[in-house]
Amino acid sequence: MRRSFTPQGAIGGLILGAAVLALAGCGSTPPADITLASQPAPANATPEQVGDLSTERIKWASNKPGCEGDCPRIEIDSVAFPGIPKLTALVDHVLAYMTGTDANRRGPYDTLSEYTQYFWSTARPRDATYFKANVKDTVGDVVSIELHTEQFLTGAAHGIPATQYLNWERSRGRVMSLDEALIPGRRPQYVAALQRAHAKWLEQNPDARRDPAAYGKMWPFQESDNFALTRDGIVVKYDAYSIAPYSHGEPELSISYADLRGILKPELLPQP
Repeated sequence: MRRSFTPQGAIGGLILGAAVLALAGCGSTPPADITLASQPAPANATPEQVGDLSTERIKWASNKPGCEGDCPRIEIDSVAFPGIPKLTALVDHVLAYMTGTDANRRGPYDTLSEYTQYFWSTARPRDATYFKANVKDTVGDVVSIELHTEQFLTGAAHGIPATQYLNWERSRGRVMSLDEALIPGRRPQYVAALQRAHAKWLEQNPDARRDPAAYGKMWPFQESDNFALTRDGIVVKYDAYSIAPYSHGEPELSISYADLRGILKPELLPQP
């Protein structure tokens, strides 16, 4: 299982003056002194506009320096926010953090650049780590970001995927948690709406339809706080092996705004 991520804790641990998203260029390792919030932008940064939000797409890939044949590999396809350096740093930090597999043991790295150096020193042939980050949606003041990692490690039967959503409040310069998005005292109603979304998802799940009782016993409903605010409602992400077998990937449930009235804070609902 991947680590459980607490956005507020990560923000508190960031040193914003440190290197962030050191991904520019196509050399063997990411230069450690590049900050994407600086000007000019790295040569391989591609400007992108998401609604009223300016971003930069940064790509970098490399095999282990000096390696020939079956080599460890890292690929990064991430997003930077030129006008929001704190968010750029957070994306970098969380992507690196998501590679941990034990919530009780912190890895010896805090950034993608540091992770790269650690990986080169510990990886076996054919080990690989893939990082991806993108803006899932923008809704008023909130920017929803999807972070994804996948690791292929020697001896593992398949890749180890992980996806984390961040909901960034631009006006406050911080991540919004699920409990902050809900009307106080309405979490039970949120769980009930999530259960209804889960029931609809099961109706489209051929394994669940084949033997509902056995499936429900093996893969019972679980709560999840891993949500993204979108223009159609909220999307809730689950880890692989949580509510479905690995063949189903990382399940995603959707709750429409119609089902969130009286649950989600009014300022987060679409205005008439």
